[in-house]
Amino acid sequence: MKKKLFPFMMFAVVAVFLAGCTEIDQPITSDSEGIWNSYFVYPLSWLITQIAEFFNENYGLAIVIVTLLIRFVLLPLMIKQTKNTKRMQEIQPEMVKLREKYSSKDAQTQQKLQQETMAMFQKHGVNPLAGCFPLLIQMPILIAFYHAIVRTTEIANHNFLWFDLGEADPYFILPIVTGLTTFLQQKIMMAGNPAGMNPQMQIMLYLMPVMIAVFAFIFPTALSLYWVVGNVFMIVQTLLINGTFKKSEVNSTT
Repeated sequence: MKKKLFPFMMFAVVAVFLAGCTEIDQPITSDSEGIWNSYFVYPLSWLITQIAEFFNENYGLAIVIVTLLIRFVLLPLMIKQTKNTKRMQEIQPEMVKLREKYSSKDAQTQQKLQQETMAMFQKHGVNPLAGCFPLLIQMPILIAFYHAIVRTTEIANHNFLWFDLGEADPYFILPIVTGLTTFLQQKIMMAGNPAGMNPQMQIMLYLMPVMIAVFAFIFPTALSLYWVVGNVFMIVQTLLINGTFKKSEVNSTT
C-alpha cells in the first residue's frame, strides 16, 4: 500500500513546498536575507528583471527566455537521466528472469538475487540511482525560479500577449494549454516505459495535468507561461533524445 501511495505522497510534498515554503508571500529584493533568498531566488529575479529591461520591460518575454536558459543548463542532466532510463528498460527482461530464478523469499536467495542484479547493472553500465540525482539537482533551481516569478513585484504590473502577468487568464486559454502540454509531456515520457503501465502511473498521467490546470486557473498567468514554456521544451527535448537514442541503437547493431 505504501508503494502505491508513494507517487501521490511525493506530489503532495512538492505541491506543499511550492505553495507555502520560504516566505512565498514576501517580495524578493536585494535586501532579502537567508541562503535560499540570497543565492537562489534573488539571482533569478534579478536575471528576469535585467532581461525584461533590455526588451523594454517585457517581463513575459523575460520569463520565456529565462525558462529556456534554465532548461538548457539542465539539459545534460536530463540527457543522462533519459539514457539511464532507457538502459533500465532494455534490461527489464533479464531482471524478470532473475526474479523468477530467485523467487524464494528466504534471506540467502534474496541476497543472491541482489548480488546478480548489481552484477547485471555493472555489465550494462546502469546506475539504478542515477535517475534521482538530476531530479535532486534541478528541483531547487526550478522551485527557486517559481519563487522568483511569484515574488518579483514588477512582474504583476505588466502584461504579455493578451493577458496581465499578475492576474489569471480571463479567457482561460493559457490554463487549458498548460494542462494539455503537461499531459502530452507525461505521455511522451512514459511511451515505451514499462513503468508507465503501472496503474498508479496511469492515474498520475491524468491527475497531474488536471491539478496543474486548476492551479493555472487560479494563479497569475506568469506562472502558467512558465509552465507552458517548460512543458514544450521538455516535449521537444524528450522527442529529440529518444530519437537520437534510437539512431545510436540502430548504428550499433549494423
